[in-house]
Amino acid sequence: MRLFSRFFRLRQKSLARAIFLSLGAFAASLRLAGFPYIDNLHGSDWQLLALLVAAWGLVETFRCLQRRWNLYHAGVLVLLYADLMILAGIVALMTVP
Repeated sequence: MRLFSRFFRLRQKSLARAIFLSLGAFAASLRLAGFPYIDNLHGSDWQLLALLVAAWGLVETFRCLQRRWNLYHAGVLVLLYADLMILAGIVALMTVP
């Protein structure tokens, strides 16, 4: 229960919340584009909402960076690059005719 309440405290840094936002936005964007049916891929105006949620996840991940270099900092950098790829994927799905 304590982890659940810590997850929704928006003033605290949470890497789990950042990952959940980014992956959830990407999954929603795939679903909105009609992903299981490759023949029927299409862009949707609702994917803009998924793009904003993914950007929020990127900001949450960025908040978790530390000033000193250590392995945690390196892991957060890898997650930042993953968030950038998720944003690029959502933009690509939005532009599919």
